[in-house]
Amino acid sequence: MTTTPPATRTSQVALIGNPNTGKSTLFNILAGMNTRTGNYPGVTVEKKIGRVTWEGQQIDLIDLPGTYSLSPRTPDEMVSVDVLMGHAPSIGEIDAVICIADATNLERNLYLVSQILDMGIPAILVLNMWDSLKKRSEEFNLAELQSRLGIPVIPAVARKGTGTKEIKQALAELLKAKPKPKRLNVFPAPFNEAMEKVRQRLTESGVDIFEDYEVERLILDKDGSVEKRCLKKTGPEFAQFLTGIRENLKEQNCTVPRIESECRYQWAKSIMAGLFVVDEDVKPRSASDHIDRVLTHNILGLVVFFALMFLIIQTIITWAEPVMGWCEYGQETAAGWVEAGIGPGPLRSLLVDGVIAGVGGVLIFLPQIVFLFLFISIMEDTGYMARAALMMDRFMRLFGLSGKSFLPLMSSFACAIPGIMAARVVENQRDRIVTMLIAPLMSCTARFPVYWLLTMTFVPSVVLFQIPMPVLAEGGYWDFTLPALVIFLMHLVGAVVAIPVAFLLKKTAFKGEAPPFVMELPDYKWPSIRNVSFRVYDRAKAFVVRAGTLIFAATLVIWAAGYFPGDHTEQHAIETELETLDEEADADRIATLEARNKHLSATLIETSFLGQAGHVIEPVVKPLGWDWKIGVGVVASFPAREVIIATMGTIYSLGGEVDEEDDGLRDALHESKWPDGTKVFNVPVALSIMVFFALCAQCVSTLMVIRRETNSWKWAAFSFSYMTILAYIAAFVVYQVGMLFVA
Repeated sequence: MTTTPPATRTSQVALIGNPNTGKSTLFNILAGMNTRTGNYPGVTVEKKIGRVTWEGQQIDLIDLPGTYSLSPRTPDEMVSVDVLMGHAPSIGEIDAVICIADATNLERNLYLVSQILDMGIPAILVLNMWDSLKKRSEEFNLAELQSRLGIPVIPAVARKGTGTKEIKQALAELLKAKPKPKRLNVFPAPFNEAMEKVRQRLTESGVDIFEDYEVERLILDKDGSVEKRCLKKTGPEFAQFLTGIRENLKEQNCTVPRIESECRYQWAKSIMAGLFVVDEDVKPRSASDHIDRVLTHNILGLVVFFALMFLIIQTIITWAEPVMGWCEYGQETAAGWVEAGIGPGPLRSLLVDGVIAGVGGVLIFLPQIVFLFLFISIMEDTGYMARAALMMDRFMRLFGLSGKSFLPLMSSFACAIPGIMAARVVENQRDRIVTMLIAPLMSCTARFPVYWLLTMTFVPSVVLFQIPMPVLAEGGYWDFTLPALVIFLMHLVGAVVAIPVAFLLKKTAFKGEAPPFVMELPDYKWPSIRNVSFRVYDRAKAFVVRAGTLIFAATLVIWAAGYFPGDHTEQHAIETELETLDEEADADRIATLEARNKHLSATLIETSFLGQAGHVIEPVVKPLGWDWKIGVGVVASFPAREVIIATMGTIYSLGGEVDEEDDGLRDALHESKWPDGTKVFNVPVALSIMVFFALCAQCVSTLMVIRRETNSWKWAAFSFSYMTILAYIAAFVVYQVGMLFVA
């Protein structure tokens, strides 16, 4: 008889630290590639867990959000507290904590350490950036710090992998011994007496289930998550009791929550006293200090910042374009293989226009995402990202956002998808969601073909002024024309509208006190190739796995709506015959069949579900000056804005291969007429379409990414709704006002 060995429980170890302490870098090194990501239920906070086996022990490493404290005021802090207190159902009880601190800003980082120690969880303190500390000070008494804290303290340089062996050994020993750290006593006597009263009241209420740390939070965090959980068990009268406790503390000069910061920083100062052989106050200026004199200068810093941002965006466009061309070539090659093996019919259309187009629609965004996160990772690893956020914070606060929102918004001018994903650098949840909601308003490159076609077709080529350029320009002058001005203004429309939208969102749906901008400025350092590569891989994988599946599914739905319920029998027969004809010998027959095929395509799309939708919405879009054909084009471009060009070509019997510079399409638009014989298109109609496309959410991929990043369909639906309404109103005003001048 064989016996099954008892199952060994997987230890749960949380990594926590202030932002910019290298926590995620250390997590990536410790966990390697074996990580899984997702979101904590109900919030946008990302959950990353890596499973490792060290010295025979199976361990789940949990990368908690970067936070300056465990006072649960933000979703990130609430998630951290819930996980550490064992209230996260998907994780369970935490066995140990690895607290990562910036060795060069240790006193400030000890605030969070003190809260960890108060929770009574076995802990290790990792002093990251130890090499920077050694450069700035002659000697630091590490043994004395460990003695004062009563927990293992390990110096490390995460980006170089230094100290990881010692961390693993210390953690294995900690999990075996499971020592319970002695609770700190940083608060004065009146606060301890108040804690005793609260504990006694909880016992009398039959709710004696809270740990000391939670009782502490009950007093310190008004309307905090612990208080809300407590009130569900005790009833609202307990809130009045807590209010009395806080008022009593205020009378004793222990005002809540000020008393916590005072006591914890005082404790941190006492811990740090005498640990440096050379007084930090007289330490020489570092190389980072000298560099910051330029990069954080009020004028020079902004010049460098904007030059760098322009260089990044231009480089992304330049580098991504050929790679995107390879993606398109791969898509065309795969489609060619299918067309060679399967005759015209529903199956071929599904595979070519649905499956392959869907996969291509996902991969086409990957180059931009990879290059954007390459630059973001380099900026983070070198320490410049913190300076960039600092530089832009004052400007972004004018409309309620922080400096960290600038880069995601600027990235959205290339494509909203990587811009929305880049919003992960914004720690505050309200700012992060607002940033994601206004990012699609930035005029991405997909809108350009629409601007170009309509501007060059309907806006008069009037020279507004000339700039003398005797060498560089033909004729000695560089003309600044009206079409150029229109296209330029169209690119600005979304950015200008985003300002009041962000302001309104912050005053209504995301109302709340703006968090103070607190950020450590780490020393500059060379980026680690390993860290940068891992972050880029991690973001690219997250996009393909998490958002790509939704984009693919949406593409299939759109294909079905454009294909059914029409009868494609004659069209497939024509396509079959075309594939058997010789281009030279059967030129006349080919021309006849192609003309018939284009006519059938126009008829089939009009009778498809998409076409029917276009007819249904015609009364709605008519006040914008649009007929049903424009309505179909708008509906059909839901997968991607630029699709409207091919759709219009199909509707006007020109085929789906036309582009924004096709003269036939321009002539067709000029000649398009209403049933009464009046022309459909004029300048107000063209401007109305362009303004609509500048503000609407005609991109299913963007909406799917918002869904994934916010972990909620609510924000994707909200983004689509508010942008569509906004676009409709703006297009209506533009058309109606424009027609006054035309009349």
